[in-house]
Amino acid sequence: MIATDNHLGYAERDRIRRDDSFVTFEEILCTAKERNVDFLLLGGDLFHDNKPSRETLHRTLKMFREYVLGDKPVPLCVQSNQKVNFKDNFGTVNYEDPNFNVSLPVFAIHGNHDDPTGENGLSAMDLLSVSNLINYFGKVESVDNIQVKPILINKGCTKLALYGLGNIRDERLYQTFKQKNVKFFRPIGDNTAATSEWFNLFVLHQNRAQHNKKVYHQRFHASWIL
Repeated sequence: MIATDNHLGYAERDRIRRDDSFVTFEEILCTAKERNVDFLLLGGDLFHDNKPSRETLHRTLKMFREYVLGDKPVPLCVQSNQKVNFKDNFGTVNYEDPNFNVSLPVFAIHGNHDDPTGENGLSAMDLLSVSNLINYFGKVESVDNIQVKPILINKGCTKLALYGLGNIRDERLYQTFKQKNVKFFRPIGDNTAATSEWFNLFVLHQNRAQHNKKVYHQRFHASWIL
């Protein structure tokens, strides 16, 4: 299940609209549980503000605890190097942590509203990650040399290569692509799209507005990625 641009905390000072974003997001979580989805994929801008209020963080953490934790087994196996995929999340997908019972895996990237800032490059998404409530990925160490390595997920005979790239300022990312300093890694032994065993999915959060030429263009990513 995919959801994006939830903007939790939007208009939180408006007495009429302050609950709208939370009601909508809880409906998403509730639907995910009712439909027994394998995982929930969040495509950026979970939060509306880069520094959410304590009330927004509290309400968000409470919802995640209620819907993400549980005893239901997770039928997904991550075959890639998890220390590479989840560097800031103890180097493992959260549902394989023996200290937590996760029944609804959530994979998420950041958007332009909740992107990492400051000397240590942290965001509100890192708080959810360190609390082991989400699997936060798509965060790059250098915007001048970007390496996009997939999370390789398999369920039975189904194989998914999940690529993610959190938001980077449009002009900066445009230049990095133009300079050919963005590299997508394929699963080992997966050389051609025709014989691939993997379904490739790329999630990112960028503008594609026509009024600005220096935005993300579909031609930038490899043809074998959806």
